[in-house]
Amino acid sequence: MHLPGFIRITRPAHCLVAGGAAIIAYFIAAGSIIPETLFLFVTVLLITAAGNTINDAYDAAIDAINRPDRPIPSGEMTVQMAQQYALLLFIGGIGAALFTNLICLAIAVFNTLILIFYARNLKGAVIIGNLSVAYLSGSIFLFGGALAGIEGLIITLPLVAITFFGTVAREILKDAEDIDGDAAGGATTLPMVAGVHRSATVAFGCAIIAVIASFIPVLWWGLPYLVGILVVDAAILKSVYSVRRCSTPACVRDLHVTKKLAYLMYAALLIFAVAAGMEIFIPID
Repeated sequence: MHLPGFIRITRPAHCLVAGGAAIIAYFIAAGSIIPETLFLFVTVLLITAAGNTINDAYDAAIDAINRPDRPIPSGEMTVQMAQQYALLLFIGGIGAALFTNLICLAIAVFNTLILIFYARNLKGAVIIGNLSVAYLSGSIFLFGGALAGIEGLIITLPLVAITFFGTVAREILKDAEDIDGDAAGGATTLPMVAGVHRSATVAFGCAIIAVIASFIPVLWWGLPYLVGILVVDAAILKSVYSVRRCSTPACVRDLHVTKKLAYLMYAALLIFAVAAGMEIFIPID
């Protein structure tokens, strides 16, 4: 089934997972679900959708080479239409955040500004763009935890660290895949400056830090969590390490590592949710 361009440009599956992650973050922080978590979901879904849309608006020239099937290069939507659509989504997301609390609202507004600034200015900056995307991914856990107050926000910090470093690794490898299009679009990325092999080494180092951070929740979730996360950690390290033999973008693309990492991060999110649920319903002494 071919989804309309105004839906596809938002990456709906990504938005739904991001919104679900915010609810899981609150559940981990507070040990329950309350009606207000619906506003967490809606805020994250809409702001994520807006970020993806405005990113495509500023990436039209690059996507014409790297992703010609996307709505703007394929002619389903103009750049101006995408920018206006993104503005409406941002307004809707911040509007939903008004029904959470001041910490969540502040994060929503700050992330909106970062997403706009990233699309306009940071994408072409070496490493800074990758760090911005990694922060935005990790901040979903901050946002969900913040609904439970400062204490809830602190509880989610290990999950933020896991997501942050895992995302940096994935973003670097995505840049390695997209060297040709990024060069044509005027961007400057780490793989363009340091080469694919060295960038893969940096990505592997970030993956190792993410794996180390993933052991912290063992302190409160115990052995069942450790068993599950070790399987995911091993798969992440194996996938990222495999790229170190690559020296060309085509080699990285052929390994499909960035897609594998996305699925593995979803798997880690599922493990977080299951482990938190087990702690609540089957308390670990």
